[in-house]
Amino acid sequence: MARRSKAREVALQMLFQVDLNPDVDAQMVAGMIGERLPDAALREFAWVLFSGVREYHAMLDEKIEAVAENWKLSRMAATDRNCLRLGAFELLQTGTPHRVVIDEALDLARKFGSDQSASFVNGILDKLVPPEKRVQGNRE
Repeated sequence: MARRSKAREVALQMLFQVDLNPDVDAQMVAGMIGERLPDAALREFAWVLFSGVREYHAMLDEKIEAVAENWKLSRMAATDRNCLRLGAFELLQTGTPHRVVIDEALDLARKFGSDQSASFVNGILDKLVPPEKRVQGNRE
């Protein structure tokens, strides 16, 4: 597994944990990230992803629900919901190429979700790719 892929996996696990157990505080999450990722750079990357999703939570949920036809986040599987939040954050708030973001989100959905999770996550994240990232991706 690629190093940053492992950090994304840990960030997803922490998002899932907080989604199902809202009483888990940031200090506890930071400790759990530290236990799972011995490399400081990976810990930092996982923390940026986790804290970014938490910071932009309302905006991400709004954008996801806007493109997820006939789906409310509360009806989505917790794994899918958090894969979408993580992917949406990376698409909308970082410089990570959209193809990388979507590929990573699909890998997480396949690993932790149901048989339909990857196609579900793919369909929604594809609709969230900012136009400037699509143009940029076509020049790569």
